[in-house]
Amino acid sequence: MISYLQSELPPITLRMCDVERLRNIAEAASDKYPQTADFLAREIERAEILPDSQLLPGLIMMGSEVTFRDDISGQERCVTLVYPEAADVEANKISIITPIGAALIGLSAGQTIEFQTPGGRWRSLTVIRAYPPRDALN
Repeated sequence: MISYLQSELPPITLRMCDVERLRNIAEAASDKYPQTADFLAREIERAEILPDSQLLPGLIMMGSEVTFRDDISGQERCVTLVYPEAADVEANKISIITPIGAALIGLSAGQTIEFQTPGGRWRSLTVIRAYPPRDALN
């Protein structure tokens, strides 16, 4: 399917402290979730990497609370982006190894990303706001 919503992926930024663990997760998930793991690995490779001490307002990092809009349905959702072992759909904690989690990492408030799900559907998400993890504020 050809996408007509946007032609380029938005620039993304990751903190150095997350990069190695995210690479390990993508590699470990490559057998069980090959498309999502590949998407996450590509996102890591294209990201600008910042020192851990540099916090950017509105940047989505691991542990961030994020409000985003599904641009296809118009529905807004508030989630916390977590590592796989902390995922809990009932508590709105989504894993980085889900298509939405892999799409959101490294984006900032106001950015939109379009991606294809493992089922072949196109999704477009716009970040409305992102709050840093509580431990990043200390």
